[in-house]
Order: sequence, then structure tokens, then C-alpha cells
Amino acid sequence: MTVTTSAEMSDKTVGAISYFTFVPAIVFLLVKPYKESPCIRFHAWQSILLCLVAFAVNIVLGLIALLTLFLGTVALAYTLRLLSLFWLVLWLACVIQAFQGKRLKLPVIGAIAEKLSMR
Repeated sequence: MTVTTSAEMSDKTVGAISYFTFVPAIVFLLVKPYKESPCIRFHAWQSILLCLVAFAVNIVLGLIALLTLFLGTVALAYTLRLLSLFWLVLWLACVIQAFQGKRLKLPVIGAIAEKLSMR
């Protein structure tokens, strides 16, 4: 009896892993067997764009929070917490959809990722 194993991961698994920071996403865009799959490229690009948008929004809101530090705005503190929860839920939804072999196309980011994945 012979058992064969595949060293390559499925598109679903790789798509989901690409959402675990932007580093695996960049690696999957560069490594030969994975960069040829449009599904993997879509998830990798969407992950990179989502990280960039989340980073930019968090920096802007963090600067606003720093500038209003002396005012003690409780509403801003709760807004930042809700935004963190929003990023977590959005990230989790993307990972789950990728594991199921589906594309969760985010409003603006998804369209850009789809264009980039077709190259």
C-alpha cells in the first residue's frame, strides 16, 4: 500500500492563510505554484489592501485621539474600540470565506484586488 502526500496546500487553505498579516500574502504572490492561481492572488491582494486600509485608518484615528487626549473624550475611546472590533469581525469573515473556497469581495478593496489578481 502506497500513501502519497502533497507538499502543496489547497487554494482554500492558502487563501485563508494569506489573511494572517500581509507577509504570507506577499509570499504567496511571489512563490511559483501559488502565484498562478487567481483565487489565491485575489485573497492575497485583498489581504494586503485590507492591512493598508486598516493601518491608515488606525493611524488617523490614533492621531485624533492623541490630539484630543487632554479633552478626555470617552466617545472617541469607544469609537476606537468599536473600530478594532469591526476590523476583527471583517478579518474573521474573510478568513472563513476563504476556507470555504468563497470570495468575500469587500466594497472598494475587493474590486481593486480582483483587478490586480487578473494580471
